Formats: sequence, structure tokens, C-alpha cells
Amino acid sequence: MISDYLGEENKTSFQSLLEIFQELMMQSGGDVATALSWLTQLDQMYHLTNDDYTLADFIEELKEKGFIDENVHGTGNFRTTRKLNVSIRKKAFEDVFGEIKKTSSGRHNTRFTGKGSDYGNDLKKYEFGDRIENIAISESLKNAYINHGIDGFRLTQEDLEVHDTFYQSRMSTVLMIDISHSMILYGEDRITPAKKVAMALAEFIRTRFPKDSLDVLVFGDDAWEIKIEDLPYLEVGPYHTNTVAGLELALSLLNKRRNPNKQVFLITDGKPTCIKRGKKYYKNPYGLDRMIMNRTLNLATRFKRLEIPITTFMIASDPYLQEYVEMFTRANNGKAFYSDLDNLGEFILRDYKSRKDKRY
Repeated sequence: MISDYLGEENKTSFQSLLEIFQELMMQSGGDVATALSWLTQLDQMYHLTNDDYTLADFIEELKEKGFIDENVHGTGNFRTTRKLNVSIRKKAFEDVFGEIKKTSSGRHNTRFTGKGSDYGNDLKKYEFGDRIENIAISESLKNAYINHGIDGFRLTQEDLEVHDTFYQSRMSTVLMIDISHSMILYGEDRITPAKKVAMALAEFIRTRFPKDSLDVLVFGDDAWEIKIEDLPYLEVGPYHTNTVAGLELALSLLNKRRNPNKQVFLITDGKPTCIKRGKKYYKNPYGLDRMIMNRTLNLATRFKRLEIPITTFMIASDPYLQEYVEMFTRANNGKAFYSDLDNLGEFILRDYKSRKDKRY
């Protein structure tokens, strides 16, 4: 890991150490003291600093630049700041999606033309009701010159051309992240890539499609919504996988969005193993439990009737898990990707953009 952050050209010592510190902050669940302790150990092992720029210099610069604050009571302990949280999301975006060309904020065209707010490439004759501000001045003046000559120059309605415009499609997305215990089982860290993808997707939507909405929820035995700011410090718990609770919360969140274009991204590494019956939990981690499966598939069918597609990203490859995903996908008429951790972000970005292109 360390070699990925060191030795790059045009990077100061502070920038290189900041990237390592950001990664450690995610691993530590947002505990600044723990992250700095780990950084100290790495420094001793890999000689990250030298006499010209010490770890103390780095910590002082973190404070000066507003990445960390000392606690109010002056105990010497540090806490995170909004600036650090934003920088972690931006780093996740760069790590996951790479360099993506910038587009104008909120601009995403559909195939329908009309009285929208974004210019297309084509011009059309002025019609009653077209906006005055959409008039193509140069082309209209050229038409007046051609039609009437310089001596009898005048501008009439017949000379006017306007920029054809496009309606903008808006998307409401709910991202569901599995935080059951299996997400860190067998020594494989699946939760960190999931967190990075969620942060990258949030940053992508915020900068490219700010009129779109993104809600993020996590699910284990239960499901609850989390803030984007909490994503870097999300941790796995001793939970089973209650996909039904996650889907019910996703539907509740989407029902609050007036936008008709809605979708769900589901990141998980296993089958559902838990549902709630009244106030009690019914759990069965073995095989495909019929009661749990029926509740899950019935809910997937309900999303289908509401025309809310669910795209499942399964970050495990067991054959019986694939059997479950295929049944779930058929019930919802959605899509499924069997993705390894390295390509998870690429798949989600591609699917998000593809889904927007299909909206009218």
C-alpha cells in the first residue's frame, strides 16, 4: 500500500502523507489518535519522514490547513473537520473513477426536445412560445441580411432562429451497503471498497449531476440511513443480512422523492439471512431459507411494479449465492454484476451513466 503513495512526482511530503492518513482514517473508523498512531508505526517501518519534514511537522500542518482540530477542552486529542471529510470523498472519487472529463453541472440531456434549459447542437425556426433568451443572435442577423439586404435591413419573426433545447432528466438513487459480519470475514476487507465506491458516487453526482439525489443506507439485522459525511468511518457489525429491511427503507426514502426516475444500487456479499417478524428476528445463515427468500423476492417484485430497478453488485462468487442473485434479479427485472472489489467502482459508474441515458 505504502509504495502507491510514495515517490510520485509533483507531490510534496505533506500531500503524500495526507493520502496515507486519509486511508488510515477510514480504517480506524474516524479515530484521529489511532490513525496517527498507525502512521507513526508506518513511519518507523518505511521512513516516511526525515529530519527536514518530521511527523510533528505533518501534524502541525494538518492543524494549520484545517484538516483536524484540537478538542475544545484542550486535552491534546484531535477531531475530524468538514475539510478532511470532503478531501476523503474527493480522494475516493479519484481512486475509484480516475480522471473523468468535467461537464457543466447538472447538464444531462434526454432525447426529447422542447422548452428545456440546456442548449442542443441544432437550431430551429422561432415558434410562438419559444424563449427570447434562446434566440441565436448571429444566425438570426445573418438571415435578416440574406432575406432583406443591407439597404432594407430589418429583423422579422421569419428571420429568427433559436437554439433547440433539451429537457434534463433527474435521477433519485438509493445506495444500499451490506454491513453484515461477512463483509470482513475470512480476512477479506470488503467494506472499505464499498465505502470508497459510495463516496465516489456521491462526489460524482454532486459535481456532475447536482440536481440528482443520492440517499445512502446500511443494513445488517436492521437498516438505517447514514449521512454522506459518515461514510468514511462506517464499520461492519456482528450482524446477519436483512435485505428486506434495507429494501423497505430504500422504498420509504424514494417515496419522499417527487422525481419519477428512481433506482437502487445494492452492494452485498451474500444472501439474505434475517427478517423481522413482529418485534422478533428470524435468522437462518444456512442455505437459502424459504421464508426469508419469499419475503425478499416478494419485495423485489413490488419494486418491479413500481418501475424502480435494482442493480445488485455481488462481491462474492459462490455458486449458490449466484443462484439467489439470479432469482432476485428476475423478480425485479433489474440487473446484476458479479464484481471483484477492484472493478466495483467502474461497474457502478457505468451503470449509473447508462441508466441516466435511458431516462426521458
